[in-house]
Amino acid sequence: MPAHYAVMGNPVAHSLSPVIHQLFAAQTGRSLFYEKIQIDEARFEQQVIDFFNAGGRGLNITLPCKQRAFALSNSQSPRCLQARSANTLWTQAGTLHADNTDGVGLLRDLNHYLDLTGKIILLLGAGGAARGIIGPLLAASPALLTIANRTVEKAHALQQEFSQTQSSGFAELNQAYDVIINATAVSLDSQAIDVPKVVIEGRPFCYDLSYRINGITPFVAWAQSHGCMAVDGLGMLLEQAAESFFIWHGVMPDTAPVRLYLKQLKQDESL
Repeated sequence: MPAHYAVMGNPVAHSLSPVIHQLFAAQTGRSLFYEKIQIDEARFEQQVIDFFNAGGRGLNITLPCKQRAFALSNSQSPRCLQARSANTLWTQAGTLHADNTDGVGLLRDLNHYLDLTGKIILLLGAGGAARGIIGPLLAASPALLTIANRTVEKAHALQQEFSQTQSSGFAELNQAYDVIINATAVSLDSQAIDVPKVVIEGRPFCYDLSYRINGITPFVAWAQSHGCMAVDGLGMLLEQAAESFFIWHGVMPDTAPVRLYLKQLKQDESL
């Protein structure tokens, strides 16, 4: 019987994680079943417990329960402890382990586009998605990393945990940036991107942690409308999935052919 894996999220119907992990499995000669599970936020913890009690081998956790996944786990990797947010779960000897592969996934994808050394970076959002990438972003030696959030108190609280950063509300942003990374839900719920125009006046490179297989996300559309180069998080999804696959199976898949497959799939879906 194939080993059972899944991604849990809300929303999750759009997820390409099953496709990616099945391609990795074929590439490395493994047999697995990987599905999508819609999170019931009232009983998320029980859903996780039930999955592993039924023989599940590994879970990826996406929005909105990454911080709850961290709190539920019994053992966390150093990068997971730093983020206090988890996107990868597995059990070993009855212990629920957690890791966060978002940061390494983001940096591997960003390396296809630019070097973050010395860059002035704006990170939009202060939730579980943002938490997973702050430490790795700081390790890339930017000149400045500013965390901005609609609820400024959340940005300030996160800045207290990562003292090398600055924090701000959206309305208080008052300078241009080299890189803007969206870790909010604007691309999931089509909210307005209500930041001052000054942040984008220098035509920064823009990156959306969200992705769409059909068309572009609202954040990418907003950035492109201001003359910026902008990409979505499909490459990050691929790279963080490869890291999760390595954690679970002990072998690192080759992401290059899967990246080409996803690029072609996106082009076909956009026709």
